[in-house]
Amino acid sequence: MTVGCEGCREGQGFDRPFSMAFQPIVDLTSGAVFAHEALVRGPNGEGAQTVLSAVDPDNRYAFDQQCRVKAIELATRLKLADQGARLSINFMPNAVYEPRACIRSTLATAMRTGFPLDRIIFEFTEDERLDTQHILGILRTYRAMGFKTAIDDFGAGHAGLSLLTKFQPDIVKLDMDLIRGIDADPVRRAVVKHVVGLLGELEVTAICEGVETRDELVTLRDLGVNLVQGFLLARPAFEALAEHTPPRRLLSQRAA
Repeated sequence: MTVGCEGCREGQGFDRPFSMAFQPIVDLTSGAVFAHEALVRGPNGEGAQTVLSAVDPDNRYAFDQQCRVKAIELATRLKLADQGARLSINFMPNAVYEPRACIRSTLATAMRTGFPLDRIIFEFTEDERLDTQHILGILRTYRAMGFKTAIDDFGAGHAGLSLLTKFQPDIVKLDMDLIRGIDADPVRRAVVKHVVGLLGELEVTAICEGVETRDELVTLRDLGVNLVQGFLLARPAFEALAEHTPPRRLLSQRAA
């Protein structure tokens, strides 16, 4: 723990300006927005990579902390929680040295802005090898504090099903590579069908991201998927809550 605390103190600040865009996750049954995911953007709406390219091991703690604060402040200004939606924030597990210490600025920001803790989802992506015990410690701590937890890009990372045997998050987001072209791919359909079934048995909410065509949406609906995210419904809106196309309208359209 001492090394972690020194890492917090000795790490560099993150001086590159940035902001956030928000993309909705939509409930196919009700048509309502389940959550808005906060996505990093440049200060004038530039792509995420213009910011992420400046993140390195020395400044990622500061960057991760600033992302949380920025997302909560913007979501509060946009009255996100007042609309009944949740706020989904991506975090970097390797930027969290000690969960209870590294969450302090998040808690302070939520208290200052009045944003309810039970409306915050923390999601992480398995885009690098992680210490399983470390990530489990983070997820369990966040859940104990009242936050929701999510695994992003499930099916593309390192831990996958192994992590699910040790901890069941509130949400699992299926990677877009599993969704792309699912209407024409029986293998993808079989995989998604059984993963969604497994998550249901574990009482974990499934979200399918990267939905870009009506046929993909129809297929997912037929497989029992209820929460979806993707360009078909709404593109991310810079410093705003995107208006989404009602799923009922999309599902009722004739195939081209």
